[in-house]
Amino acid sequence: MQDDLNLVDLLNIVVETAGDRVTVGSKADGYTNSDLKLRAEQGASMLSEHGAKVVIYLAMMHQCFPVAIFASAAAGVPFIPLNYRLSDDQLGALLAKHPDPLVITDDSQRLIALGVDQVNIYGPDEWLLACTESALQPLPRVEPESIAVLLYTSGTTSEPKAVVLRHKHLVAYIQSSIPFASANEDSAALISVPPYHIAGVANSITSIYSTRRVVYLPVFDPNIWLGLIRSENITHAFLVPTMLARVVDVLGDSSAECPSLQVLSYGGARMPITVLERALRAFPDAGFANAYGLTETSSTLAMLTPDDHRAALTGDPKARARLGSAGKIVPGIEVEIRDGEIWARGKQVSGEYLGQTRGLESGEWFYTRDRGWIDEDGYLFIEGRTDDTIIRGGENIAPAEIEDALLRHPDVVDAAVVGVPDDEWGQRIEAAVVLSPGAQADTEQLRNHCRGLLRSSKTPDRIVIRESLPHTDTGKLLRRQVLADLMSAN
Repeated sequence: MQDDLNLVDLLNIVVETAGDRVTVGSKADGYTNSDLKLRAEQGASMLSEHGAKVVIYLAMMHQCFPVAIFASAAAGVPFIPLNYRLSDDQLGALLAKHPDPLVITDDSQRLIALGVDQVNIYGPDEWLLACTESALQPLPRVEPESIAVLLYTSGTTSEPKAVVLRHKHLVAYIQSSIPFASANEDSAALISVPPYHIAGVANSITSIYSTRRVVYLPVFDPNIWLGLIRSENITHAFLVPTMLARVVDVLGDSSAECPSLQVLSYGGARMPITVLERALRAFPDAGFANAYGLTETSSTLAMLTPDDHRAALTGDPKARARLGSAGKIVPGIEVEIRDGEIWARGKQVSGEYLGQTRGLESGEWFYTRDRGWIDEDGYLFIEGRTDDTIIRGGENIAPAEIEDALLRHPDVVDAAVVGVPDDEWGQRIEAAVVLSPGAQADTEQLRNHCRGLLRSSKTPDRIVIRESLPHTDTGKLLRRQVLADLMSAN
């Protein structure tokens, strides 16, 4: 692994080896690695002409996405994919933090109304066309210490922060996670997560580095997703748990009939074991992989491999229990558990936020703010965010354990557990659940169900039934909204 490379260097290496191979889109009309390099260089030249200090991507997934990433990298300016579902006030506040942008968006009128100069706004197709028409200019070499990507956290427990990912972090992640040019010519990845999710960025650049063709699904729909798997002969796909749940709901008890699919990865939020078991039955020929990581760590820290998933189907209770784990720590990463909290270090770990005086020094540890533990064989189990821990009568209680118990009831399809302020206990345990259509379970039956699986101190003091629970579009539970709902209902 080389420490002096940037993202552009990795693209150049790919072009030297597989320049004529289609890298984005369908095999019939997609563009090649050589096309990607040329468009990125022309895009970087255009950014220099504009004097752009950042590239803001405010659109759904599109074939221009990797061009924008590598054009930004070549120009030495940060690439910032923003959540297009933000309110105008939220979006305006973020835009104000990044003056002199070039913006790629599919809603130009909204950006103009928010004060962005129309000259600096491009639609996705318009951006690709402009790249092909821009004259090449000499570009200075970008240092590995330069900022490559700024990704805003989802803000599920606090205000969104801009995570700084430098070239050195992403290069370290790419080179440690996937062998160069390891994909054959028939290999294709379907990316369905939004562009502002770390998985969208990471899966795009790792697929290109492996010479795997990338297909984008702009808006997730389970039927369209299944159709693309079949029509594009997709071999690799990544879904967040809420997406996988929608896929298995569409399939019911039927097999997915996606013979090309070799690896189905999932991550980004906790996966209900009931959903995973249904998915394993629906995709019997696919290897499943669970990836655990954070934006601050350039994606994956631990991986539960296809072999681990296959072992769980043999009936071994120990292997089945590990379906609830994040797997083993990946190469290049070290993890320590300190007082039940997860700390990580490695070359891909940034741990830096925009506006800080500095990020992590070499060899320093990053506090993930996740709670967890590692079993005797090295499997990492995630208990949830430290901020989510319920302290009841002096006892630390992980909501995830109670949520798992609730989800083992056949009528429960979603569950959220929070700590509600209480004068006697400090916090009391309350839960909101979603039942399957037509289910008859009542809240006292659910409490008795939990009491049979957990000790009494972990049984929810109150359970309410809701039609749905609030999640981000990448599957993360919005606990603050659940807590506010439960407190208002008291």
